[in-house]
Amino acid sequence: MSEHDGHQHSYIASGHKDDYLKRLRRIEGQARGIQKMVDEEKYCIDILTQISAMTKALQSVALGLLDEHMNHCVADAARKGGPEADAKLKEASEAIARLVKS
Repeated sequence: MSEHDGHQHSYIASGHKDDYLKRLRRIEGQARGIQKMVDEEKYCIDILTQISAMTKALQSVALGLLDEHMNHCVADAARKGGPEADAKLKEASEAIARLVKS
């Protein structure tokens, strides 16, 4: 486990890591495709459509990671109670706020 800003980070649930990596590689390919479309001066609406698809794919990954975080890290901390529970809930709330703004 690593530490960041005093918060411990949990691992991604076994088996899900490969799924996330596969999805992220697909998104990476989408980004390269969009770059090529811009370079080739494709129709703006077509580029925007691809950007929208890529954004939805990233949001899907983010929601999956958030779900794992809530079901593991936050739930474990809540069961233990105390300041760690409060910190994990605050951290999750802030992450949700960032996702909603994006």
